[in-house]
Amino acid sequence: MRINICGVEIDKYNFDEVVEKIINHCLAQGKPEYVVTPNAMHILSLQQDADFRDIYRRAFLVVPDGVSLLWAAKFLKTPLNGRVNGTDLFEQLCAIASEKGLKVFLLGGRPGAAEKAQEVLQNRHPNLAIVGTYCPEYGFENRPEELDLINSKIKATAPDILFVGLGAPKQEKWIANHYLSLQIPVSLGIGVSFELVANMVNRAPVWMQKAGLEWLFRLLVEPQRLWKRYVLGNPAFIWLVLKQRLGMSKSFASQELRN
Repeated sequence: MRINICGVEIDKYNFDEVVEKIINHCLAQGKPEYVVTPNAMHILSLQQDADFRDIYRRAFLVVPDGVSLLWAAKFLKTPLNGRVNGTDLFEQLCAIASEKGLKVFLLGGRPGAAEKAQEVLQNRHPNLAIVGTYCPEYGFENRPEELDLINSKIKATAPDILFVGLGAPKQEKWIANHYLSLQIPVSLGIGVSFELVANMVNRAPVWMQKAGLEWLFRLLVEPQRLWKRYVLGNPAFIWLVLKQRLGMSKSFASQELRN
Protein backbone atom coordinates (compact mmCIF):
# COMPACT_ATOMS: atom_id res chain seq x y z
CA MET A 1 0.00 0.00 0.00
CA ARG A 2 1.17 3.52 -0.80
CA ILE A 3 0.10 6.89 0.56
CA ASN A 4 0.04 10.19 -1.31
CA ILE A 5 2.21 13.13 -0.27
CA CYS A 6 1.93 16.10 -2.63
CA GLY A 7 1.18 13.85 -5.57
CA VAL A 8 3.97 11.35 -4.82
CA GLU A 9 3.08 7.78 -3.83
CA ILE A 10 5.18 6.55 -0.86
CA ASP A 11 5.34 2.93 0.36
CA LYS A 12 4.17 2.26 3.92
CA TYR A 13 6.70 -0.50 4.65
CA ASN A 14 8.88 -0.12 7.72
CA PHE A 15 12.68 -0.31 7.58
CA ASP A 16 12.94 -4.06 8.21
CA GLU A 17 10.27 -4.84 5.62
CA VAL A 18 12.10 -2.78 2.99
CA VAL A 19 15.39 -4.58 3.73
CA GLU A 20 13.65 -7.96 3.53
CA LYS A 21 11.98 -7.16 0.20
CA ILE A 22 15.24 -6.01 -1.37
CA ILE A 23 17.27 -8.96 -0.09
CA ASN A 24 14.64 -11.49 -1.13
CA HIS A 25 14.45 -10.00 -4.61
CA CYS A 26 18.23 -10.20 -4.95
CA LEU A 27 18.41 -13.78 -3.68
CA ALA A 28 15.69 -14.79 -6.13
CA GLN A 29 17.63 -13.03 -8.94
CA GLY A 30 14.43 -11.25 -9.84
CA LYS A 31 14.03 -8.99 -12.86
CA PRO A 32 15.92 -5.66 -12.65
CA GLU A 33 14.29 -3.15 -10.32
CA TYR A 34 15.25 0.08 -8.58
CA VAL A 35 14.49 1.81 -5.29
CA VAL A 36 14.09 5.55 -4.68
CA THR A 37 14.49 7.28 -1.32
CA PRO A 38 12.52 10.54 -1.34
CA ASN A 39 12.89 13.47 1.02
CA ALA A 40 11.25 16.90 0.99
CA MET A 41 13.59 18.17 -1.73
CA HIS A 42 12.66 15.26 -4.00
CA ILE A 43 8.99 16.12 -3.49
CA LEU A 44 9.65 19.69 -4.61
CA SER A 45 11.64 18.57 -7.67
CA LEU A 46 8.91 16.13 -8.63
CA GLN A 47 6.39 18.99 -8.87
CA GLN A 48 8.27 20.44 -11.84
CA ASP A 49 9.92 17.43 -13.50
CA ALA A 50 7.64 15.04 -15.39
CA ASP A 51 10.51 12.65 -16.24
CA PHE A 52 11.43 12.41 -12.56
CA ARG A 53 7.79 11.67 -11.69
CA ASP A 54 7.67 8.88 -14.26
CA ILE A 55 10.82 7.35 -12.76
CA TYR A 56 9.12 7.40 -9.34
CA ARG A 57 5.99 5.77 -10.72
CA ARG A 58 8.02 2.85 -12.09
CA ALA A 59 10.09 2.24 -8.94
CA PHE A 60 10.08 -1.10 -7.15
CA LEU A 61 10.00 0.71 -3.80
CA VAL A 62 9.52 4.38 -2.85
CA VAL A 63 10.69 4.68 0.75
CA PRO A 64 10.61 7.76 3.03
CA ASP A 65 14.18 8.91 3.63
CA GLY A 66 13.25 12.26 5.18
CA VAL A 67 11.65 12.74 8.60
CA SER A 68 9.70 15.61 7.02
CA LEU A 69 7.75 13.00 5.04
CA LEU A 70 6.75 11.25 8.27
CA TRP A 71 5.50 14.54 9.68
CA ALA A 72 3.65 15.35 6.46
CA ALA A 73 2.00 11.91 6.35
CA LYS A 74 0.84 12.25 9.95
CA PHE A 75 -0.50 15.77 9.30
CA LEU A 76 -2.38 14.41 6.28
CA LYS A 77 -3.83 11.64 8.49
CA THR A 78 -2.19 8.88 6.44
CA PRO A 79 0.76 7.96 8.69
CA LEU A 80 3.79 6.04 7.48
CA ASN A 81 5.48 3.21 9.39
CA GLY A 82 8.76 4.92 10.15
CA ARG A 83 11.72 6.37 8.32
CA VAL A 84 13.80 4.36 5.85
CA ASN A 85 16.99 6.40 5.86
CA GLY A 86 19.16 5.87 2.79
CA THR A 87 22.45 5.65 4.70
CA ASP A 88 21.03 3.20 7.23
CA LEU A 89 19.58 1.17 4.36
CA PHE A 90 22.97 1.12 2.61
CA GLU A 91 24.75 -0.11 5.73
CA GLN A 92 22.14 -2.73 6.63
CA LEU A 93 21.93 -4.13 3.11
CA CYS A 94 25.71 -4.45 3.01
CA ALA A 95 25.67 -6.23 6.38
CA ILE A 96 23.14 -8.79 5.15
CA ALA A 97 24.81 -9.08 1.74
CA SER A 98 27.96 -10.21 3.56
CA GLU A 99 25.96 -13.00 5.23
CA LYS A 100 24.04 -14.06 2.13
CA GLY A 101 26.90 -13.95 -0.36
CA LEU A 102 25.44 -11.10 -2.42
CA LYS A 103 27.78 -8.94 -4.50
CA VAL A 104 27.76 -5.13 -4.26
CA PHE A 105 28.99 -2.30 -6.52
CA LEU A 106 29.42 1.34 -5.42
CA LEU A 107 29.04 4.02 -8.11
CA GLY A 108 29.50 7.74 -7.52
CA GLY A 109 30.31 9.87 -4.52
CA ARG A 110 33.04 12.46 -4.43
CA PRO A 111 36.57 11.26 -5.34
CA GLY A 112 37.74 8.62 -2.88
CA ALA A 113 34.41 8.29 -1.06
CA ALA A 114 33.35 4.91 -2.49
CA GLU A 115 36.79 3.41 -1.87
CA LYS A 116 36.85 4.66 1.71
CA ALA A 117 33.29 3.44 2.30
CA GLN A 118 34.36 0.05 0.94
CA GLU A 119 37.26 -0.05 3.41
CA VAL A 120 35.02 0.86 6.35
CA LEU A 121 32.33 -1.68 5.42
CA GLN A 122 34.75 -4.53 4.72
CA ASN A 123 36.45 -3.91 8.06
CA ARG A 124 33.04 -4.39 9.67
CA HIS A 125 32.03 -7.30 7.45
CA PRO A 126 35.10 -9.22 6.19
CA ASN A 127 32.94 -11.44 3.99
CA LEU A 128 31.31 -8.51 2.19
CA ALA A 129 31.94 -8.77 -1.57
CA ILE A 130 32.19 -5.21 -2.86
CA VAL A 131 33.15 -6.18 -6.39
CA GLY A 132 33.75 -2.69 -7.72
CA THR A 133 33.74 1.05 -7.10
CA TYR A 134 33.83 3.89 -9.60
CA CYS A 135 33.71 7.69 -9.34
CA PRO A 136 32.69 9.10 -12.74
CA GLU A 137 34.00 12.44 -13.94
CA TYR A 138 31.89 15.58 -13.66
CA GLY A 139 29.49 15.81 -16.61
CA PHE A 140 29.80 12.09 -17.37
CA GLU A 141 26.08 11.84 -18.16
CA ASN A 142 26.67 13.83 -21.36
CA ARG A 143 29.67 11.76 -22.51
CA PRO A 144 28.75 8.51 -24.28
CA GLU A 145 32.25 7.05 -23.89
CA GLU A 146 32.14 7.56 -20.11
CA LEU A 147 28.67 6.03 -19.91
CA ASP A 148 29.91 3.01 -21.87
CA LEU A 149 32.90 2.67 -19.53
CA ILE A 150 30.67 2.75 -16.44
CA ASN A 151 28.33 0.14 -17.87
CA SER A 152 31.19 -2.15 -18.89
CA LYS A 153 32.75 -1.97 -15.41
CA ILE A 154 29.45 -2.84 -13.75
CA LYS A 155 28.54 -5.64 -16.18
CA ALA A 156 31.97 -7.21 -15.81
CA THR A 157 31.44 -7.66 -12.05
CA ALA A 158 27.75 -8.71 -12.23
CA PRO A 159 26.69 -7.31 -8.82
CA ASP A 160 23.44 -8.21 -7.12
CA ILE A 161 23.01 -4.73 -5.63
CA LEU A 162 24.13 -1.43 -7.16
CA PHE A 163 24.37 1.61 -4.88
CA VAL A 164 24.47 4.93 -6.74
CA GLY A 165 25.56 8.12 -4.98
CA LEU A 166 25.23 10.88 -7.58
CA GLY A 167 22.66 13.13 -5.93
CA ALA A 168 19.05 13.62 -6.99
CA PRO A 169 17.68 13.63 -9.60
CA LYS A 170 20.87 12.68 -11.48
CA GLN A 171 21.22 9.30 -9.77
CA GLU A 172 17.59 8.33 -10.33
CA LYS A 173 17.69 9.38 -13.99
CA TRP A 174 20.90 7.47 -14.60
CA ILE A 175 19.47 4.36 -12.93
CA ALA A 176 16.24 4.57 -14.92
CA ASN A 177 18.18 4.83 -18.17
CA HIS A 178 20.49 1.90 -17.47
CA TYR A 179 19.02 -0.56 -14.94
CA LEU A 180 17.38 -2.82 -17.52
CA SER A 181 20.50 -3.18 -19.68
CA LEU A 182 22.70 -3.77 -16.62
CA GLN A 183 20.47 -6.67 -15.45
CA ILE A 184 21.15 -6.04 -11.75
CA PRO A 185 18.37 -7.27 -9.43
CA VAL A 186 18.23 -4.03 -7.38
CA SER A 187 19.72 -0.56 -7.89
CA LEU A 188 19.37 2.17 -5.26
CA GLY A 189 20.05 5.91 -5.29
CA ILE A 190 21.53 6.89 -1.92
CA GLY A 191 22.87 10.44 -2.23
CA VAL A 192 25.83 11.24 0.06
CA SER A 193 25.80 7.90 1.89
CA PHE A 194 29.30 6.92 0.72
CA GLU A 195 30.69 10.13 2.24
CA LEU A 196 28.77 9.60 5.47
CA VAL A 197 29.93 6.00 5.90
CA ALA A 198 33.49 7.04 5.01
CA ASN A 199 33.34 9.87 7.59
CA MET A 200 34.18 12.39 4.87
CA VAL A 201 30.95 14.21 5.81
CA ASN A 202 29.85 14.26 9.44
CA ARG A 203 26.46 12.78 10.20
CA ALA A 204 24.12 14.43 12.68
CA PRO A 205 24.06 13.08 16.23
CA VAL A 206 21.44 10.38 16.76
CA TRP A 207 19.26 12.69 18.87
CA MET A 208 19.10 15.18 15.99
CA GLN A 209 18.25 12.41 13.52
CA LYS A 210 15.41 11.21 15.77
CA ALA A 211 14.17 14.77 16.31
CA GLY A 212 14.06 15.40 12.57
CA LEU A 213 16.87 17.95 12.74
CA GLU A 214 19.39 16.22 10.50
CA TRP A 215 18.70 18.91 7.88
CA LEU A 216 19.73 21.62 10.37
CA PHE A 217 22.96 19.83 11.19
CA ARG A 218 23.82 19.48 7.50
CA LEU A 219 22.99 23.14 6.93
CA LEU A 220 25.34 24.17 9.74
CA VAL A 221 28.12 21.93 8.39
CA GLU A 222 27.77 22.95 4.71
CA PRO A 223 25.92 26.30 4.69
CA GLN A 224 27.14 27.59 1.32
CA ARG A 225 26.12 24.44 -0.52
CA LEU A 226 22.84 23.73 1.25
CA TRP A 227 21.29 27.02 2.33
CA LYS A 228 18.96 27.28 -0.69
CA ARG A 229 17.84 23.68 -0.29
CA TYR A 230 16.72 24.12 3.30
CA VAL A 231 16.06 27.84 3.86
CA LEU A 232 13.95 28.11 0.71
CA GLY A 233 12.97 24.50 0.25
CA ASN A 234 11.50 23.69 3.67
CA PRO A 235 8.84 26.45 3.62
CA ALA A 236 7.92 25.50 0.04
CA PHE A 237 7.42 21.87 1.11
CA ILE A 238 5.30 22.90 4.10
CA TRP A 239 3.11 25.00 1.80
CA LEU A 240 2.60 22.04 -0.57
CA VAL A 241 1.53 19.80 2.31
CA LEU A 242 -0.80 22.47 3.69
CA LYS A 243 -2.42 22.89 0.26
CA GLN A 244 -3.00 19.13 0.09
CA ARG A 245 -4.59 19.10 3.54
CA LEU A 246 -6.86 21.99 2.53
CA GLY A 247 -7.80 20.30 -0.74
CA MET A 248 -6.13 22.96 -2.86
CA SER A 249 -3.73 20.63 -4.71
CA LYS A 250 -4.19 19.66 -8.35
CA SER A 251 -3.18 16.17 -9.45
CA PHE A 252 -0.18 15.63 -11.69
CA ALA A 253 -2.42 13.69 -14.08
CA SER A 254 -4.74 16.66 -14.66
CA GLN A 255 -1.75 19.01 -15.10
CA GLU A 256 -0.15 16.72 -17.66
CA LEU A 257 -3.41 16.26 -19.60
CA ARG A 258 -3.65 20.05 -19.98
CA ASN A 259 -0.05 20.21 -21.20
